[in-house]
Amino acid sequence: MDFLTALVLGVVEGISEFLPISSTGHLILASHLLGLNITEFLKSFEIAIQAGAILSVLVLYWRKLLIDFEVIKRVLTAFIPTGVVGFALYKIIKGYLLGSNYVVLWSLLIGGVLLIAFELWYRGKEGSASELSNISYKHCFLIGLFQAIAVIPGVSRAGATIIGGLILGLRREVIVEFSFLLAVPTMVAATGYDLLKNAPQFSLHQIQFLMVGFVASFFVALLSIKFLLRFIKTHTFIPFGVYRVVFVLLWFILL
Repeated sequence: MDFLTALVLGVVEGISEFLPISSTGHLILASHLLGLNITEFLKSFEIAIQAGAILSVLVLYWRKLLIDFEVIKRVLTAFIPTGVVGFALYKIIKGYLLGSNYVVLWSLLIGGVLLIAFELWYRGKEGSASELSNISYKHCFLIGLFQAIAVIPGVSRAGATIIGGLILGLRREVIVEFSFLLAVPTMVAATGYDLLKNAPQFSLHQIQFLMVGFVASFFVALLSIKFLLRFIKTHTFIPFGVYRVVFVLLWFILL
């Protein structure tokens, strides 16, 4: 890895973290295209730079995350299922799933088809919960279960969370914002746990690469969040589903 590669991966992370296209999946495939060897550092890098994107949420939503206790309780309730599943399956996720292009590609393809089908079925329906503080704790927990599916690379944490919220009756704008907020404890836990186990083994150069990826993902994620909030006012997620399907088909055809 070099600084340019770290910058490119940081940009990929920042663009894809909050869109329903799977940031982890895109990082794995981007690493493959860049010719990077699958090492323990690369896997940790792909996890850790997501913290940069998460910092963008803290910058934009710090009041809700630090002051609004009703929102904080709901976010933590939704985090419980993901935290339990992620901790229990950590070795499997990092040891096997993060190194498999085929897991990512099939997850992207199946997820894209399901996203298109869901939006065609859901179109025209109106959700009930209009504020983050109106989401019931039961629904928060169920949303967390949906997010837990995204421990499989390529599924998309944002996509699973948003679809789960829509199924449960939340308005599109509400579940998208809730997805942003839920990413904070989820990725802080994932990044913190991985760095705690592996950071002492990193060299100075590797730490510098992490910082470049972190900063790039932060600034690009700020733009990505603002884009998605504008996009959902007039669009469904069908374009993202189509993108996922086309991306996988082109990958198999060209590579």
